[in-house]
Amino acid sequence: MSAEPPLPRHHLPPDRLAELVRGEGGPATVDLLLGGERSRRLLLLRMLDDATDLGPAWNLLSEAQHRAPHVVDDLLMYPQTGMWLTTALRRLRGRAPKEEPPLWVELGHMQALAAAAALRAELDFSIEVPVRHGRVSLPTLGCAVLPVAEPWARATVRAEGGRTVVETAGVEVAVPSAAGSAGPGWHPVRRLTVGPKERQLVIALDDVDPYRTYPEPTEPRPLSGEAAAQWRRMLEQAWELLLREQPETAEAMRRGMFSLTPTPAGERFRPRSVSAGDAFGGVEASEPDDAVQLAVTLVHEFQHTKLGGLLHLTPLLTHGSDGITELWYAPWRNDPRPLEGLLQGIYAFAGIARFWREHRRVTSARSAMAHFEFALWRTHVATAMEQVHHHPRLTPLGTTLLDTLRGHCAQWLAEPVPEEYLALARLCADDNLARWRAHHRRPPAPAVEATVRAWLDGASRPPRSLASEPEIVPDPSARWLDSLAILVRHRLSGVDEDRIPLDAPEKAAARVTGALTGDALLAVGDATAARHAYLAHLAAEPGPAGAWAGLGRALAVADTDPRAARLLCHHPERARAVHQALLRVTGTAPDPIRLATWLDSPPV
Repeated sequence: MSAEPPLPRHHLPPDRLAELVRGEGGPATVDLLLGGERSRRLLLLRMLDDATDLGPAWNLLSEAQHRAPHVVDDLLMYPQTGMWLTTALRRLRGRAPKEEPPLWVELGHMQALAAAAALRAELDFSIEVPVRHGRVSLPTLGCAVLPVAEPWARATVRAEGGRTVVETAGVEVAVPSAAGSAGPGWHPVRRLTVGPKERQLVIALDDVDPYRTYPEPTEPRPLSGEAAAQWRRMLEQAWELLLREQPETAEAMRRGMFSLTPTPAGERFRPRSVSAGDAFGGVEASEPDDAVQLAVTLVHEFQHTKLGGLLHLTPLLTHGSDGITELWYAPWRNDPRPLEGLLQGIYAFAGIARFWREHRRVTSARSAMAHFEFALWRTHVATAMEQVHHHPRLTPLGTTLLDTLRGHCAQWLAEPVPEEYLALARLCADDNLARWRAHHRRPPAPAVEATVRAWLDGASRPPRSLASEPEIVPDPSARWLDSLAILVRHRLSGVDEDRIPLDAPEKAAARVTGALTGDALLAVGDATAARHAYLAHLAAEPGPAGAWAGLGRALAVADTDPRAARLLCHHPERARAVHQALLRVTGTAPDPIRLATWLDSPPV
């Protein structure tokens, strides 16, 4: 008996792989990634069928595939389908932490998927589907709202002669025949088409699919017509910008971006966006401040999408052998990150640095902000890469990717930026790192105890043990490490409402969550006043890491107390830990600057 021929493997030619390594990737490269994702989805679907009886849903999906294969392919490649498949398989394997919805509801989404496929393939059919909190979601189409009191129930989707209804307990909701149309009890998935005919982006504005949010499913939150119109306007403007300034990226997005999940607006200059490797082509994003912010968000998440697709084909890291998870400084996060997460961030924020590099060349009204953002993000990316570019877990491809991005970043760092904005970017980058250290670096307890004794004994300098590299201990209270950068953005925006009033820095700080009065003063360049504000804050509340880091930055900018400035800029965790220990032991807090100056003395 002859052996079966081996299955074909997905392959990225060297030129396509080189594009991805550079952080780029055109439509042809994205098509290759999509081919890999399609095979992966089919494998996951087969695994799910092997693990449980999909029964009528499998049969109906197969019938739809026979009638309209392009419809089933579209549903299969929909980001929310990928999210559901991995969520369901994790539930079956006992690896999902949540117990809701019940497993039968999770698995029953297959019936909803099959119903959507059959409806779009214009089949006559009837199938039972789950009801989640009174809603039935049909992927890519919309959701029906039913008068069901129980959180989890069942309904029937029935199509006959071109008429489709969702029915339970004698109540019917008609599904409009025209895609994207609303009706009584029916919320459609809107399809947005923006851009000129030959360069259009067609994307679902999905506010109803339970698997549209990452990493956890959530119930539908339909937008109002006004809110949807605002998203369309923002997307049109962002797409116009991308076509003009990032045409290659825009062309790739046309092939690989399928779904945009809107969430409520967050704080100004603090957008929230999420994507997931299991949901290729999906983006969850908060309502943006403006079109530029939305364009940056799309670039950011599309970088994650491309890297996620690459990682499904080939690894960039080997598995750790000792079971210890190393944690690293990621300038765009409040928390320490494992190597896998740091690599994702480097790739995504290299794309953001590239965006601002191009944007500052073509913009005039926002040139101040563009200069600042470019200088800040190139610094953040370079800092992150310097930590790990020789890491032993990097595969040869992972090494090539980081080396290539480091080369690009080195070129960016050599590009001139006006001194005012360069100084602000350095200030914010250094402050962010110092705040992170103050939160997450923990000097050894014995060294802190020995330092307290030395201080109380009147020693001329701290013990040598305090100078050893502190370990990383994640501090769950770490929040808003970017507060100074947010305040600088308010200063540079050119919008009157954003201006920081010099006579009322407390009000400016109150507009930015996590910001201190000293931060607002530092953002406008008044380092002397910032110094006094940080000291006053530490006198009232000695613990906050941001005040320790900010004090060091204020001392450095004001060029006073250089030894204290050096210690607080580079090792604020030492001053914070010893200060807190002295307060516990003596009941009296020492002067922060005097303590930091002493701690900077050459150790014994």
